Amino acid sequence: MFRLSNLLNSVVAGRPARVLDGSIAIWNFTNRCNLSCLHCYSKADLDAVDTLTTEDIMDTLPKLKANGVKFIIFSGGEPLTRKDIYDIAAKCKEIGIVTYLSTNGLYVKKSNALKILDTFDYVGISIDGSEKVHDAFRGLEGSFVESMKAVDLLNSYGKTKVGIRFTITKDTYDDLEFIFDLAEKHSIPKIYISHLVYSGRGLENLEMDLTKEQRIRAVDFILDKAFEYHDENRDIEIVTGNMEMDAILFYDRFVERYPELADEMKSRLIAWGGNSAGRKLLNIDSEGFVKPDPFFPLKIGNILNQDFTDIWTSEPTELLQKLRVYPRELSGKCKACQYLNICNGGSRSRAYAIYGDMWAEDPSCYLSIEQTKGV
Repeated sequence: MFRLSNLLNSVVAGRPARVLDGSIAIWNFTNRCNLSCLHCYSKADLDAVDTLTTEDIMDTLPKLKANGVKFIIFSGGEPLTRKDIYDIAAKCKEIGIVTYLSTNGLYVKKSNALKILDTFDYVGISIDGSEKVHDAFRGLEGSFVESMKAVDLLNSYGKTKVGIRFTITKDTYDDLEFIFDLAEKHSIPKIYISHLVYSGRGLENLEMDLTKEQRIRAVDFILDKAFEYHDENRDIEIVTGNMEMDAILFYDRFVERYPELADEMKSRLIAWGGNSAGRKLLNIDSEGFVKPDPFFPLKIGNILNQDFTDIWTSEPTELLQKLRVYPRELSGKCKACQYLNICNGGSRSRAYAIYGDMWAEDPSCYLSIEQTKGV
């Protein structure tokens, strides 16, 4: 994740960087879901049966903590379909793990809103554009209205921060501006913009991805909004995901406005380190398989028959060891790119999906050869 608003605001104000002291685990606790989204990387559906028991999960949580996991993103499927989800989150809080809930919002009601807010440190609800676009993308008529009801209901309590998550594809591209208008109108404090990764239904629907020209225009618009919110001191945080090259466009824009702070910003971007799959990011899927990120085509172990400490720390696979080389040793235009220590080469999942080579350049990288060489 690239927390561009936080970086912009903190560097300009001279505040210390907000450093991720530990790893993030994205845990798909279930593959059961009440929607059928076109871009779903786990191909979730309502008929899925949970593989992981409550005991399996509870036994693994202390091992995650012992191996440096400080944050768990509760994902799925739809995590709120699990009856034990609150107990799992409570255990996380007990042992000092921060919890984020990623939900479509359809199970959020007045009867459980306060419980959700008291349980989770952050809630992100998926909104994929205007009503017509969102409903088509999510596969259920009326889902936009229900999801927005959940956003407004949770934010009405003024407790836990509740934001919206938006995946940008050719189908949702024209609604990017709508998403920001929505956040402004509803006083939504955070917008997370996710770029498409080729996995699950996202791989089957590869034609949904943006052209590089569209992506640059989209990122330029996102950056415009970030600087606008900064100038107006507006409390809306912008984060982008799955496209670490966004940091490079951001850096170029930042240097134009604040040349005297260029060195400080660059040092913070290098410290951030770009794509962190296998280093500071891991995924556990609904069957207990551990992967470097949720989209990754290869597995590195399974918590049902291996100790997590062995998988992540004591006996890392050769793949995991190569992912942890920083910056990564990659081919294509990444090999001589002057920004490799910022983006770390982007998504290995996209490289593998398109080229069959885990160490090729990210095919979605929109930087020109001239930009990578500093010409």
